[in-house]
Amino acid sequence: MTFKQLCLWTVFISFSLFSSWVMWKIGYMGIWQAGIESPGSLQILLDLAVCCLLICSWIKNDAQARGVNPYPWIVATFTSGSLAILVYLIVREYQKSPKPSLQVN
Repeated sequence: MTFKQLCLWTVFISFSLFSSWVMWKIGYMGIWQAGIESPGSLQILLDLAVCCLLICSWIKNDAQARGVNPYPWIVATFTSGSLAILVYLIVREYQKSPKPSLQVN
């Protein structure tokens, strides 16, 4: 296991445990309600939404370059947020790199 893989697994497991605890405490809707309680929390929620959209754009390009269907990953990101992104990065680490394409002009 490479250092990068170890780091990704550590962040994924830690964040999954924390997310599970939060879901147990306040539920899925509680997370969204907390995001709209004040202008400050709404700003953080919107910032995370913008980040997820940008990352989905990257996932689409990266997955297509690797010959992988990006749309399940994009849907997973919209439903589970950064957990899906972390899983994508972990899966990506275990796949072979895409071969460079030869372009003929």
